[in-house]
Amino acid sequence: MSGGTGRPRPDRSHLDKTVIDWADGALGHRFADAALLASALTHSSGGRGARTSYERLEFLGDRVLGLVIAEWLYAEFDEAEGDMNRRLAALVDKKSCAEVADGIGVSDHVIMDMSARDAGVHRQANLLGDICEALIAALYLDGGLETARTFIRRAWAPQVSGARTPPRNPKNELQEWAQGSGRPLPAYQIVWRDGPDHAPSFRVEVSVRGLEPAMGAGSSKQDAEKAAARAMLARETGRDNAS
Repeated sequence: MSGGTGRPRPDRSHLDKTVIDWADGALGHRFADAALLASALTHSSGGRGARTSYERLEFLGDRVLGLVIAEWLYAEFDEAEGDMNRRLAALVDKKSCAEVADGIGVSDHVIMDMSARDAGVHRQANLLGDICEALIAALYLDGGLETARTFIRRAWAPQVSGARTPPRNPKNELQEWAQGSGRPLPAYQIVWRDGPDHAPSFRVEVSVRGLEPAMGAGSSKQDAEKAAARAMLARETGRDNAS
């Protein structure tokens, strides 16, 4: 059976045994509903649009991840709300999710059009982070909150235990430094964008009155802004270790 694009629709209920076996080991769960696992692994180019891809599951998985990490931090760290918020933001961002996805080999099992795979889309950090969240949602829907929690606690343990002090966002640090120095708030401007929609590249300039602008690049506007803030902090204060 073919979809409107002429591409064959993936069999969403009978995944290859290697994918099922991979999920058993990597996610620690045997899916009763294999279609959930297939949806979580399907890029929009490999199905029939967003409703049959990972995108709806990603929405739910982001919230499940946030809940589990928040309750974990509340129990683990006797800290003020602001410190826990900084930890939470760092642990649930796309970079952290992509690291988890990369660690369990998600890219090998993404279901997508061959042209997208040939372009390396299956290895992009943003996609891997999105699919990681979708897999969490699939675990939640198929096995319940405890199943999702068990995976998250295992997969995120190195990140949680490895950061004994709250991480700092370089944009927040630059803002605090600028205000503390009697300067106005930093201003960010995209000066360059290139690449296709599935693999964009941004260059951003940050300006603070009275200082030379600094530049940063990244695969998203947010990452480029952080890189620019980090560059200005490193130049002006010597602080180059913000997360």
